[in-house]
Amino acid sequence: MIETEHGNYEVIKDYKEAIEIKAFNDRYVSYLDKYMYIVGDYSSDKLRFKGFSESNYETIPDYLIESCTPNAPYFVLKRVNKE
Repeated sequence: MIETEHGNYEVIKDYKEAIEIKAFNDRYVSYLDKYMYIVGDYSSDKLRFKGFSESNYETIPDYLIESCTPNAPYFVLKRVNKE
């Protein structure tokens, strides 16, 4: 689990050690608050986010193939409640 300024997350996948907490906190926007899953990927050295809900998180692999730069670092996080 990781703790950020925007909540706690379970790390589902961290391909090529893509997670950087400072970059996550800097780029995060409140629009993502409504999503249970967040995918972060690097394209042209810029961190991009895409949110997924419980009803469509199965489409994350499709998103990674269709919208991300091949072999680029990425991560998949699942929001968790602080215990």
